[in-house]
Amino acid sequence: MTKPHEALYYGDYLQLSKLLDSQELKSGVNGPPAHDEMLFIIVHQTYELWFKQILWEMDGVFRILNHKVVEEKALGRAIAHLERIVSIQRVLTQQIDVLETMTPLDFLDFRDYLVPASGFQSAQWRLMENRLGMRVQDRHAYTTSSYTSRFSASDRDIVESTEKEANLFDLVQSWLERTPFIQFGMFDFWEAYREAVDRMLASDEGLIRQNPTLTPNEMEAQINNLSKTTAHFAALFDQKRYAELLEKGEMRISHRALQAALLIHLYRDEPILHLPFRLLQALGDIDENFTTWRSRHAQMVKRMIGTKIGTGGSSGHEYLRKVAENNRVFGDLINLSTFFLPRSELPSVPEEVATQLGFYWRPESSGS
Repeated sequence: MTKPHEALYYGDYLQLSKLLDSQELKSGVNGPPAHDEMLFIIVHQTYELWFKQILWEMDGVFRILNHKVVEEKALGRAIAHLERIVSIQRVLTQQIDVLETMTPLDFLDFRDYLVPASGFQSAQWRLMENRLGMRVQDRHAYTTSSYTSRFSASDRDIVESTEKEANLFDLVQSWLERTPFIQFGMFDFWEAYREAVDRMLASDEGLIRQNPTLTPNEMEAQINNLSKTTAHFAALFDQKRYAELLEKGEMRISHRALQAALLIHLYRDEPILHLPFRLLQALGDIDENFTTWRSRHAQMVKRMIGTKIGTGGSSGHEYLRKVAENNRVFGDLINLSTFFLPRSELPSVPEEVATQLGFYWRPESSGS
């Protein structure tokens, strides 16, 4: 039965009177307003609305992954949330095109009115970073002060509280560590993968040494590069060496979670692993899209203010460029391709394991 309710008016539902009356041009307080300040305000207000939606989608993913068992149908909903974030991120980047219709001279008409306000004071942006899994020690700092030092007291408390809470990286890592197929019956994925890697590296060395077109110097250079690749793989199979990489910060994801992520990628064509593969892909897309947005933003700032100091006191373009290069969360997942094997080199999955990976259904299970 439909619940009775009062007739709803479009403008009331969207609270347009509040929304459309929330653009206050500071340049117009004591004289004629700068025309492009309206664009500047609306673009940034729109960013904050999209940030709110991204945080809403993240909350949906949290509710799904924050369990010891994640059902397949629930995993599909988590992927839908993540893929919506990916679509929103494309819009965020496209909005820079709109903002760049404002020329540097147009911006100078009102820039001084903004000091010391800046994007550094976007609490929602920092909340998104923290909820993804950005750690304080991983942030590229532009001063010796905390990244929250420019916030109001209330915003600072909200943002810093999320540093101690579970984040998406933690939940995904725990979910990966519970992957059951790394050792399943008689199938030991890690041992089979290691043997396949050894065969591949030996084959690569043979191809280099038997290549008649290489000069001695070229052959030596390629053998040296292969030795570096071999050493990189070797760290995967030595838990002590891998622990050292974690200690140095060169890796972040746990060894067990890395094994599971490799299994999912390499055997993604198996039906039961396809949704996990899409989830990992979406996380990589999100990380990459934020990097793309930061890079585009840095280029826009350079175009607008050159080498001037930013309104928030940073080094402007240079700081933003370094943030784009360094502030990643799921870099380990993106770099997994380093350890991929061609499909032709993948170890065969035993039939009894393939049955489990294929959502196997038997007629007798229907009761017929």
